[in-house]
Amino acid sequence: MRLIFEKNVPGQSAVSLPESDISKIKIDQLLPKSKIRKDLNLPSVNETDLVRHYTKLSQRNFGVDQGFYPLGSCTMKYNPKVNEDMAILDGFTQIHPLSDDADVQGALQLYYELEEFLKEITGFSAVSLQPAAGAHGEATGVM
Repeated sequence: MRLIFEKNVPGQSAVSLPESDISKIKIDQLLPKSKIRKDLNLPSVNETDLVRHYTKLSQRNFGVDQGFYPLGSCTMKYNPKVNEDMAILDGFTQIHPLSDDADVQGALQLYYELEEFLKEITGFSAVSLQPAAGAHGEATGVM
């Protein structure tokens, strides 16, 4: 697959913007000259080539909804993608395992409420949110 820079055709543009109704200000009035790039070296490609290029790149990423994934975490294979969206929220990605309880009350509340929902849905008297998968997950399930 060719790089987007190799598809460069001088004069082509992937975007066509309407004329702005905002008065123009020179960039050097907004930023110091040391912060202004002289040459961005961006490729000139048409919209179709640009969309096709990034679509092909995205298709090179493996997704469990695009093919067979025989080994690995059940979490990856069977959980809805919305779970991934929730797991990457700022409030969760920066939690340190040794954080003080006082600093993570929102997360602890979420875990508690999730456990309560799971108990109600399954009829179990208790549930565990850890461990998530693998041999230690299977052992937890058996217990």
